[in-house]
Amino acid sequence: MHTAIAEIEQAQTRSDIPDFRPGDTLKVHVRVTEGNRSRIQVFQGVVIRRQGSGARETFTVRKVSYGVGVERTFPVHSPIVAKIEVMTRGDVRRAKLYYLRQRAGKAAKIKERRTAR
Repeated sequence: MHTAIAEIEQAQTRSDIPDFRPGDTLKVHVRVTEGNRSRIQVFQGVVIRRQGSGARETFTVRKVSYGVGVERTFPVHSPIVAKIEVMTRGDVRRAKLYYLRQRAGKAAKIKERRTAR
């Protein structure tokens, strides 16, 4: 039975998802349906957590909009997510960045990870 579940999950996972970690700044292109019309809306923010595995994996993105912190959780392999773009790579020491909720302004800024040449 376990292998049957693994096969179903394997069929539902997406291969076009870029490699990203907590601390990275992403642009998540989300399909929004309003009535009978559908459009794509961009949600840009910092990844504060990534949890789960396989088809059940989710990630949470946080941004500050008009002075209010907004967090949104997306399933990684969902058809609602049209595209994920990695804008910057963050240099952080932990997997869950919940401490950003208490920070404001420059204190909430994440250092950019230096790339090896």
